[in-house]
Amino acid sequence: MPKKYIDLDTLKYILYDVQKLENLLVRERFQDHDMESLDLFIESVKEFSDRELYPYLQEMDETPAHYKDGTVMVHQQVPVMMKKGGELGIISASFNYEDGGLQIPFMAHQAAAYIMDAANNHLPGYAGLTQGAAELIIEFGSEILKETYVPKMNSGTWGGTMCLTEPQAGSSLSDIVTKATPTDNGFYKIAGQKIFISGGDHQYAENIVHLVLARIEGAPKGTKGISLFVVPKHRPTSDGSLEYNDVMTVADFQKMGQRGYCTTHLGFGDADDCRGWLVGEENKGLAQMFLMMNSARIAVGRGAAAIAMAAYRTSLQYANERPQGRKLTSTGKKNPSEKQSLIIEHPDVRRMLLLQKSIVEGSLSLVLLAAKYYDLVHSSVDLAEKEKYHLLLEMIIPIVKTFPSEAGAMSVNNGLQVLGGYGFCTDFTLQQYYRDIRISALYEGTTGIQSQDLLGRKVPMQNGKALELLAAEVMQTIAQASEHPDLVPYAKQLTTAVQLSQQILQKLMPFALKGNYERYLSDANLFMEYMSHLSISWLWLEMAVHSKETLIAEKLIYDTDFYESKIHTMKFYFTYELPKTTSLAASLMSDEVLTIKQDKEYIL
Repeated sequence: MPKKYIDLDTLKYILYDVQKLENLLVRERFQDHDMESLDLFIESVKEFSDRELYPYLQEMDETPAHYKDGTVMVHQQVPVMMKKGGELGIISASFNYEDGGLQIPFMAHQAAAYIMDAANNHLPGYAGLTQGAAELIIEFGSEILKETYVPKMNSGTWGGTMCLTEPQAGSSLSDIVTKATPTDNGFYKIAGQKIFISGGDHQYAENIVHLVLARIEGAPKGTKGISLFVVPKHRPTSDGSLEYNDVMTVADFQKMGQRGYCTTHLGFGDADDCRGWLVGEENKGLAQMFLMMNSARIAVGRGAAAIAMAAYRTSLQYANERPQGRKLTSTGKKNPSEKQSLIIEHPDVRRMLLLQKSIVEGSLSLVLLAAKYYDLVHSSVDLAEKEKYHLLLEMIIPIVKTFPSEAGAMSVNNGLQVLGGYGFCTDFTLQQYYRDIRISALYEGTTGIQSQDLLGRKVPMQNGKALELLAAEVMQTIAQASEHPDLVPYAKQLTTAVQLSQQILQKLMPFALKGNYERYLSDANLFMEYMSHLSISWLWLEMAVHSKETLIAEKLIYDTDFYESKIHTMKFYFTYELPKTTSLAASLMSDEVLTIKQDKEYIL
């Protein structure tokens, strides 16, 4: 296992210097905090992760969560995660004071969570889902629901989940059949099944508070008829005790990765005594759940970016320690009498490491940018500013969920290759990271779902205003880069990519205007890949500009090599990855239609 699972200097550099956390602290919502207190919070989470998370990473993979005697058996560090998470404020950190929170910027909260994900990605989800469930109760629940559940969830005493997926309805939430029957006693009878429920049950949980999507009898069909309910495993009684609420754990899914993070199959109302309490209004459940979706999708991208970071640190350490082969001489031959070279000296290994570095640090900047937009939306008192950052956030949410997940898996795959045969062996964690990260492209909507959201909903939003705002942010960075002669070629290259994206939409948009949405969205995944490369190139150019200006001003917090490495990695991404947009554009603008089902079947 690596000596360092995270590059804390880079995390702080992007958080403090590039994305400028301090600029948020002038806002009324965050005025009680300063940089010293937030840095202390992040350092305390790092210390907690070093001690309580990282040492158990491999052990949790080797002894996975499993179903036994009606519950799920999980590792003994799960209650430590929940209890300490509550004490450190990890669960409630970004909530308002009146809701038991610390009211810190979401961006700082995400940075802390990133450290935990990098240390041990099997554990933070238990606290993260509890936070998401509590957030929904806070936002839409009655005062009684808030008083009953939120304090116990914030402290980590009770867990929380989101229950959407059913055996017959995965991403198609309009097809859910879990039923809610009204009673005269202020609650509903809940009956149905939910699958793939992360953190759904375990032997250490005093209680699990499920946020369940269900359909009230007589409700409209489709997503318009879905309501949201609080359904605890054990319902609180008037005397403060708990009684079983007819929520049964049917099984735990055995997975290829994240094996220490339980994923349950739950049954509600098998004995006709499962009670649920409506959250907010009837038939508004999906809209309410989507409040959480933005933060949940940021969290998925954050987790994938963190796993890729830990894998990069592992492969980088290996490359700096492993002697293998010799450098080629000027004659093209190796001298067997020379000492073996460390593999980091070989160009092919360096290419793979640079690919990892560019994906890992670009993903981190993307995650923190999304978190910053989230903070700006929730802290702004100016309606125009709030609307601007809401649109920017909506525009990049599918990208921040998808790029770290998809490119992160490619990054870890390159890490495996750096280790050679050892990468395939359980002695090293690369194979575990490779298995762990694969779920990220499935969580909170698959890549196909995110791609259709990007092209189908976000690009046309307000007649393209969200996309225009994002393009303006990119062009601002391009203008800054153009002030430095050695960055001008890269500014021009990114400008060309922006212009080409406009040509792609000019080709595709007429299909949508004519109502041919199947054709419009048939290559949405390719458009997602295009926009991902464009976005990460933008963020790398932003880092290069900042590093360049820091070096010129000689206001160095880190050594010169640190800043020069950022500029070098930007050049790598622009040389090896951004050019892929050209081939993607060719496919997107092709007149060939090969993936839409025709009368004759060609997939045989």
